[in-house]
Amino acid sequence: MTITSARIAAFHANGADRYGVVTEAGIIDLTPEFGARFKGLKEVIEAGALSDLVAAADGRAPSYREEDVTYLIPIANPEKLICIGVNFPDRNAEYKDGQEAPGRPSMFIRFPRSFVGHGQNLVRPPESEQLDYEGEVTIVIGKGGRRIAREDAYDHIAALTLCNEGTIRDWVRHAKFNVTQGKNWDATGAIGPWLVPFERAEQLDDIKLETRVNGEVRQSDRTGRMMYDFRYIVNYVSTFCTLVPGDVIVCGTPTGAGARFDPPIWLKPGDVIEVEAEGIGILRNGVEDEQ
Repeated sequence: MTITSARIAAFHANGADRYGVVTEAGIIDLTPEFGARFKGLKEVIEAGALSDLVAAADGRAPSYREEDVTYLIPIANPEKLICIGVNFPDRNAEYKDGQEAPGRPSMFIRFPRSFVGHGQNLVRPPESEQLDYEGEVTIVIGKGGRRIAREDAYDHIAALTLCNEGTIRDWVRHAKFNVTQGKNWDATGAIGPWLVPFERAEQLDDIKLETRVNGEVRQSDRTGRMMYDFRYIVNYVSTFCTLVPGDVIVCGTPTGAGARFDPPIWLKPGDVIEVEAEGIGILRNGVEDEQ
């Protein structure tokens, strides 16, 4: 089968973590061929070898059906996993503080353990029922750098994926100027389902981003309306820290999260959340209570 739209996934099957190329017919496991060189997709990106995986899959039959594997977050061990907050105009307006959009983006850090892969359930902890969703386009750095010029930013992006940046809302208000507690509960968010190699500006500049809960559209906007675009984000973040291959940057959510309904609509066991962006795919997750 010829690969026409590259989708490169990390997954678990037959007792081992693997990676390969996803096709309409199934997943082509490339771990036997590349595993000795690259432990995971982070190492593939560090070597600039995503295109090698795609080329190696061309013409091969699938190794697994999608239903027979467990998707993992694409980059298991990024050095940095950075999230951009309040990055759409209507989202900024939700904060009824009379302030215009700030001149620079809000940011916070998440830990990889706070995310699950595509198809796995988000976990609602017993300490709070306020599990919320945030659909976001996510970029993965391919070429590192410091003080990266805005006009060069796209040269430093290796791939795109999606994020449901799940949040425990009441825990983001446990301290002044601090959201870390509400953003890092184990398995409350998701990243995936796969990596799409970034090759041209049209893949990011103005794509539709939508979040659905149980089929109902809750968030819908276009990246062309972001207050801080992808080039700016790479430029700004790299000003204060060195970006390295495999770094993950989650780039902001539109209005429509559950906290903004009256009364709020929190996620509950049995719900299904879908985050979809043009050219990237659909990230789908259910919800369960922590056991």
